[in-house]
Amino acid sequence: MVVGAFPMAKLLYLGVRQISKPLANRIKEGARRSEFFKTYVCLPPAQLYHWVEMRTKMRIMGFRGTTIKPLNEEAAAELGAELLGEATIFIVGGACVVLEYSRHQAQQRRKEEEQRAAWTEMQDEVGRLALALEALQAQVQAQEAPRALEELRAQMQEVRAQLLARDV
Repeated sequence: MVVGAFPMAKLLYLGVRQISKPLANRIKEGARRSEFFKTYVCLPPAQLYHWVEMRTKMRIMGFRGTTIKPLNEEAAAELGAELLGEATIFIVGGACVVLEYSRHQAQQRRKEEEQRAAWTEMQDEVGRLALALEALQAQVQAQEAPRALEELRAQMQEVRAQLLARDV
C-alpha cells in the first residue's frame, strides 16, 4: 500500500548538506597542508577579512587612521581555511535552496498548465453541449410543427362532422 510519493529530492538535499560539512573539513585540512593552496587561496581572503574586521572595530571605538598589521602566516592560513570551509557549506546550502526553488517553480508551472488544460477542455465541452442543445431544440421544433398541423386537421374534421350533423 503506497501512501504517497517519497520525497527523494528533499532526502537528497539533506544528504548533500550533511556531506558538505565533512567535505568542508577535508578542504580545510588540504588548505593547511598544501603550500600553493595556503598561499593563493587561503591567505588573501583571510588577510582581507582581518583588515575589514579590524578597521570596523577601530572605527567603532573611535580610532581613525591607524594602520592595521596583517596576520601572521599561520593565523592567516587557519582563518583562511575556516573561511573556505564556511564558504563551502554556504555554497552547498545555497545550491540546495536554489534547486528546491526551481523544482517548486517547475511543479507550480506544471500545475497551472494542467489547470489551463482542464479549463480549456471544460470550455470546449460547454461549446459542444451548446451545439447539441441547439440541434435538439431545432429537432423538437421540427417535430412540434407536424403535430400541431395534425391537431388542427383533427379539429377541422370534428368541426366539419358537427356541421354536417347539424345539417342533417
